Amino acid sequence: MKRGAKKMHRTALAAYAADPGTTRGRLYEPGASPTRSEFQRDRDRIIHSTAFRRLQHKTQVFLHHEGQHFRTRLTHTLEVSQIARSIARALSLNEDLAEAVALAHDLGHTPFGHAGERAVAERMAEWGGFDHNLQALRVVTRLENRYAAHDGLNLTWETLEGILKHNGPLVDADGRPVGRYEQEGLPPGLDEIAASADLMPHTYASLEAQAAAIADDIAYNAHDIDDAARAGLLTIEDLVDVPLVGPIAQEVLDLWPEAPRNRQIHEVQRRMITRTIEAVIAESARRIAEVAPQDADAVRRCGQILIGFPDAMARNEKALKAFLFAKVYRNPQVMAPVQAGESVVRKLFDAYLATGDMPGRWAEAWRNAPNKRRQARVVCDFVAGMTDPFALDEHARLFDVRPDFR
Repeated sequence: MKRGAKKMHRTALAAYAADPGTTRGRLYEPGASPTRSEFQRDRDRIIHSTAFRRLQHKTQVFLHHEGQHFRTRLTHTLEVSQIARSIARALSLNEDLAEAVALAHDLGHTPFGHAGERAVAERMAEWGGFDHNLQALRVVTRLENRYAAHDGLNLTWETLEGILKHNGPLVDADGRPVGRYEQEGLPPGLDEIAASADLMPHTYASLEAQAAAIADDIAYNAHDIDDAARAGLLTIEDLVDVPLVGPIAQEVLDLWPEAPRNRQIHEVQRRMITRTIEAVIAESARRIAEVAPQDADAVRRCGQILIGFPDAMARNEKALKAFLFAKVYRNPQVMAPVQAGESVVRKLFDAYLATGDMPGRWAEAWRNAPNKRRQARVVCDFVAGMTDPFALDEHARLFDVRPDFR
């Protein structure tokens, strides 16, 4: 190290951070690891899972045929993980738990992005419904089947809790659904999730899980702008009057008016990520100091989200989402392939539910299911786990046609 260079030290955990030494444990005792904490082991198990590798071939917003450099579920997940770690480090939280939750947060997503999710939810409406957070829990507790001793990845209670509740509680203290679950009802199969203890759906999640949740918002706002500009759906001038990103766009235009457009957009993206992260860290530190939780359980019981945007930024972030929804997500260039993907998922679901014509253990599970509801859940698990290319291959096998997404 050069003379005068700063040494980097790992920050000691705050009292309210999740401590891997006091974890509520796993469903199955895995034996001690001499080199890794319990949350590091969770992170590693997630990264080495089949479901994680599949994210490479699952749509984020733009389908694979539209270009090789658009984000997939995998690249998005890695970006969320990096942001979550940055927030956790600044607030003296457990970076490994924040990373594990971030890496697992999209494992329950279907092929073809939110289009596939809509199709599965529509088909499952009469058979118990579909929720991608619950599906992620099904993946890590039941559907991953690589271990000789048990199904699932056997993750710690804290990681499972974070996957389930990173966006907040599901019910109030009396068990009544809250938030979006007031209208939608509780996600199906919550009582079937195997964990070392009750996941306490009435409490808030750890600060590490909350960091992963807001990292998701920060990542997709900034990176969807980048992908949309790459696709030709918007320009830097389109952003100038948009809340949150507008002042940054104008700043970049003033500083580098002659720079290539791709460099201008990248400069907007990186400045937006930096400023939102810094604002979240400052606001979260303020909220934590105000509540003064003495330990991680006090965070769960405090009755509010502690990792969040400042109020003005939260309003601007919602306005930015509305802009992206109208300008990008509902653009005909995006919607046409999205609708084609939705159709593929519907047709596959209907065919499998009617015939059980699925590979190997899936067909056997369908045949052994005691009723139609259970058969539908088998089909749901199979379809939700597909990659985009595999779904298209199955569509060609069953219907002898491959949809044209162009």
